[in-house]
Amino acid sequence: MRVLIVEDERVLADAIATGLRREAHAVDIAYDGAGALERTSVNEYDVVVLDRDLPRVHGDDVCRQLVGERYPARILMLTAAGELDDRVEGLSIGADDYLAKPFAFAELVARVRALGRRAAAPLPPVLERAGIRLDPARREVRRDGRPIELTRKEFAVLEVLMRADGAVVSSERLLEKAWDEHIDPFTNVVRVTMMTLRKKLGEPQPIETVPGVGYRL
Repeated sequence: MRVLIVEDERVLADAIATGLRREAHAVDIAYDGAGALERTSVNEYDVVVLDRDLPRVHGDDVCRQLVGERYPARILMLTAAGELDDRVEGLSIGADDYLAKPFAFAELVARVRALGRRAAAPLPPVLERAGIRLDPARREVRRDGRPIELTRKEFAVLEVLMRADGAVVSSERLLEKAWDEHIDPFTNVVRVTMMTLRKKLGEPQPIETVPGVGYRL
């Protein structure tokens, strides 16, 4: 899942991003509202974690613009204004969820994950295909009952392939969903990650390479 953190408190923004990356999400950061709109104009995110009180462009205006443009991401407002009227106002302008500061990080992760499921086509919370069982909440993978230890990127790539439900996924799509905006699009990181993932999944090999197109599970 790809997430955009929009938060002007840099220490908090960086801490949230680090925590979500540990949960195998690809995370970008914008420190003001204008930066958020710039990133959403060129990148496709599943979830936007959006502070309301932002410099340059207010968070409410960012939310209104994304909703007005029918931007596909789900929006989680994260703000110190946590009174009932504030929550109602935030939801009324188009946010999908609202979390007041201070917050428990585990709750933030759970809400981001839930919003990510709503952003995509409806799928069960535990994914199963080709004898592989992937549980995003527990970050567990099993094949034919055998536990498989994966790195965060291997887990993220496998989840993207399983969510595609048999469709071919291009390397560009994998880069978009499993890595952040700082990755070099000409790198061979997808190929290397795919090699190690295939080795861990074992035989018979469930991931098919479609020459010139991408990968399919």
